[in-house]
Amino acid sequence: MLVLAHISDLHLDGTDRATRRAERVRDLLWGLPGRVDALLVTGDIADHGTEAEYEEAALLLGLRDGDAPFPVLTCPGNHDSRAPYRKALLGEPPTDGPVNSVRLFADAAVLMCDSSVPGRDEGELDAQTYAWIEETLDDLDGDRPALLAFHHPPVALHHPLPDAYRLGRPTALARLLERRTEIAGIVTGHAHTPAATTFAGRPLVVGPGVTWTLRLPWEGDQAADREAPPGLAFHVLDDEGRLTSHFRVAP
Repeated sequence: MLVLAHISDLHLDGTDRATRRAERVRDLLWGLPGRVDALLVTGDIADHGTEAEYEEAALLLGLRDGDAPFPVLTCPGNHDSRAPYRKALLGEPPTDGPVNSVRLFADAAVLMCDSSVPGRDEGELDAQTYAWIEETLDDLDGDRPALLAFHHPPVALHHPLPDAYRLGRPTALARLLERRTEIAGIVTGHAHTPAATTFAGRPLVVGPGVTWTLRLPWEGDQAADREAPPGLAFHVLDDEGRLTSHFRVAP
């Protein structure tokens, strides 16, 4: 059984508000008394994509000093910038190609995929990323279930704001899922609202936002609820390959 904590859309921008909200979630997770195998952070870590914002994120998430009590897995969102992300958050050379990575666990794998498109708000998994997914799954030889994690949901969530900037070319992703039965589900962010649905017959879970929560059309005219508490999720991938998700807010 794999247990994952999941946060998204921190939008760190150097303000006290953004920092405090991220710290509230971090403190809750760091203080958990029970087992969590890793933390997923599905994009829009920075608000402007600057090195300073990623330096703050690295410190806050324990990526610099190894202070995190479990591995921290990240992928970029549309507000992120690949070169500063690599340099200041990951400590890697500041190149501009897709930021893709995999983490192997005893009974599962998590593929963190880059759905960002430089200079655009909508997303896409490009040919290089699809090739990387295929090669990574080939290397695993189908011996464990895999989760795909990226920023942009590939389906409509029934609000005009995220629906205008979702993942492009979803049929390519659907074809991948048809070929790859070892993919147990998809985890995304971007929409600032917790949501659960399906895509191509697999579970699709959208994590809540840390910085603010999206109000749905029937909840009022103002899209951003900046007073709602920061959200997070816990995902359990069990021994039968079933994905179960629980949602919480930070005090």
